[in-house]
Amino acid sequence: MKLHSPFVQLPISFDALRLADEIAALGDAPWRPHPQNFPGNSMLPLVAVNGEAGNESFSGPMLPTPELARCPYLQQALASFGVTVGRTRLMRLSGGAEVKLHVDQGYYWTERVRIHVPVVTQPTVSFECGGSVINMAAGECWIFDTWRLHRVLNADDRSRIHLVCDTTGGEQFWKMVDAGRTIGGAAEPVAWQPRRIEFDAAAKPSIRFESHNVPSVMSPWELKHHLDFLLGEMVPSPSVEPLRSYAESLYRSWRAVWADHGDSRNAEPEYRGLLANFLAKAKPHVADARLRNDSPLLPALTMMVARAALIDNRVPARVASPLLRATAGNLQ
Repeated sequence: MKLHSPFVQLPISFDALRLADEIAALGDAPWRPHPQNFPGNSMLPLVAVNGEAGNESFSGPMLPTPELARCPYLQQALASFGVTVGRTRLMRLSGGAEVKLHVDQGYYWTERVRIHVPVVTQPTVSFECGGSVINMAAGECWIFDTWRLHRVLNADDRSRIHLVCDTTGGEQFWKMVDAGRTIGGAAEPVAWQPRRIEFDAAAKPSIRFESHNVPSVMSPWELKHHLDFLLGEMVPSPSVEPLRSYAESLYRSWRAVWADHGDSRNAEPEYRGLLANFLAKAKPHVADARLRNDSPLLPALTMMVARAALIDNRVPARVASPLLRATAGNLQ
């Protein structure tokens, strides 16, 4: 999600040692390799589709895994965010490892913010985003602009573990963001002090989990929102106006089919044809187009629109195979 600053520290903090003890009690067995097998990266799912730790899908009801059920303070931490909780996991970075420079362009993260709570960390762990570099200290709570280029480097021989929660937020959460401490953006608030969330043995936290996350067919208004966003993020070039014209035509035609069929599977061939026509016209203009975050337009258009606009969160290869093949290596 694009934010007004590279980093925002939220005005809450946690007992990192207690969190670390809960995580250590889980043992090493629940830890899994990173889905893309990045060296030194591993993860432990806490909230996943149907509560299944091995389910890497983004579509379906997000529910707690058995590991989260064993961690009462982790549950209390999630409840304190005041959000509808989406996919959540512990992310471990071994000594000397890194999360390489990238932008989160997948559809699931377009309208979701990533909350980070460092649990096990060292001062030598650096988090870089949009030209700002910080160290997130143990027990702090942060969000960052995932639309900017970012990376993490663990310049230590010990592992780093973060609690990472993906969420669309909530009223309480966005009030905390407004009261947060920004890095690389607006001035810090006066007399800012995080509120400590202590473990409460008697607490029975109530957590709201996602049940609706990926549409079977994207509504015309959401489609227009993503297209307008990408066009607005483009570096000025002669390609902008032709793409804007094609996008407006796609939106109007999509809206007409939606008025007749909504997200009915019966209309899938019509939607697919509209999208294929748009992609065919757009292809000559997107090959070299770039975004203001210094990333190419093509992968973002593929993941946010081409793969997300239709049922099953994908476009069949026969519709846009050249476009999709060109970015297949970058897709998660």
